[in-house]
Amino acid sequence: MQTTKKKVVVIGGGFAGVNFVKQLAKNESFEITLVDLNNYNFFPPLLYQVATGFLEPSSISYPFRKFLRHRDNVRFRMAALQQVVAAENKVILSNGELHYDILVMATGAATNYFGMENVKKHAIPMKTLSDALAMRNLLLNRLEEATRVADVEEKKKLLTIVVAGAGPTGVEVSGMFAEMRQSIIRKDYPELGKGFSDIILVDGGDAVLGPMSVESQHYSKTSLEKLGVKVLLQTRVKDFDGETVTLTDHETITIKTRNLIWAAGVSAIAFEGIPAESLGPGKRMTVDAFNKLIGSENIYAIGDTCFQTTDAQFPKGHPQVAQVAIQQGKLLAKNLSRNEADRKAFVYNDKGSMAIIGRNKAVADIPKPKFHFNGFLAWAVWLFIHVMSLLTVKNRLRTFGNWVIAYFSKDQSFRMIIQPQDKDKAPSP
Repeated sequence: MQTTKKKVVVIGGGFAGVNFVKQLAKNESFEITLVDLNNYNFFPPLLYQVATGFLEPSSISYPFRKFLRHRDNVRFRMAALQQVVAAENKVILSNGELHYDILVMATGAATNYFGMENVKKHAIPMKTLSDALAMRNLLLNRLEEATRVADVEEKKKLLTIVVAGAGPTGVEVSGMFAEMRQSIIRKDYPELGKGFSDIILVDGGDAVLGPMSVESQHYSKTSLEKLGVKVLLQTRVKDFDGETVTLTDHETITIKTRNLIWAAGVSAIAFEGIPAESLGPGKRMTVDAFNKLIGSENIYAIGDTCFQTTDAQFPKGHPQVAQVAIQQGKLLAKNLSRNEADRKAFVYNDKGSMAIIGRNKAVADIPKPKFHFNGFLAWAVWLFIHVMSLLTVKNRLRTFGNWVIAYFSKDQSFRMIIQPQDKDKAPSP
């Protein structure tokens, strides 16, 4: 007699969701539906390289339907989650409904503007692939505009870049822009001359790469400053009206610029149907040691969207990083395939932290045994780990090939302004 398959609905196809699906798809007793707003998976740690024109979007993304092609017990639904109706074991999507026996929330995190509506309206986010492409188009357009502007102050405003947030993303994008300014931009835009652009990295903390070791912090700050990046610590963005960034430390500082790149924080997404009392810091869903939502019997949360305090090494919750999401996704899938008595509580295996600053410059902290290294070796290890973390062999080969060409040529060729044309408007003459 054939046993009815359990219906599992997974909301979100990022690190947590994809690794959960890959693992659980091996068990034919489950019928899995993966739901995502996009029809592709992408690799967030390399978004900034798409935004700066060093990689094409297809290097870090892959269609879900192709990824799931040979997994017969998995289906894909392109939709946005609107509501969870726990009492009826169903989710309401932007294009219909799905019933489930088990619901897995892997919805990641969204950009957090800390309630600053002007910043939300005018700043450049870098959380999605669409954000990265929009940023590339915007900054390339501003470079083109700057070549036509005669007024010195207006030209400087177009070329100055403020990066808010000195975590890995902020450090990496600042270093990338600094190297582009020294080589690519000077060659491609001779009309701009020298001395018009500033790159300013701002953070409210005491150091860049706050969670990393003192050695990594010092090396990163020194390396950025050698590249010409101005680092302002204990300084926060207070406002941005599209023309002027207002900063505050002990006094108010203003910087005339059109470009504020926002890498200062993330927040989980709260959905209707998830009780407010189940939400922890940053709107993250509070879960038990097995990633089950507190107060629920069949709803689980994994990755950036969950808040778990049962891990003795992380009593204030896990960092919102890829390795946590990957490990939680895999373990939850294994646990659902086990008898309840045999399930294992989640314990995060911290494999270390890395950040790249520029060509031949990176930092790495390994927790066990405690060890720090930097420079070329850390840079090479960073490249290897990020290439191997991409979803498919094709992604890995394409990305590695682009990096090799860029390394030896000190250049790249993806600086095209490609924007969709409104079909209702005639093309510009």
